[in-house]
Amino acid sequence: MGRSTPMDHEAADRISAAADRDPGSPTAESGFDDRAQDAADRNDSA
Repeated sequence: MGRSTPMDHEAADRISAAADRDPGSPTAESGFDDRAQDAADRNDSA
């Protein structure tokens, strides 16, 4: 399996915007947008 790109704030913002546009989407309902923001915050401090 390939190496993945660490989550950054630009990507997390795109995910959050998509969840805001469609609150019924799987991304929004699963809370992935919040987890993406948390991961971006963790990667900033690394």
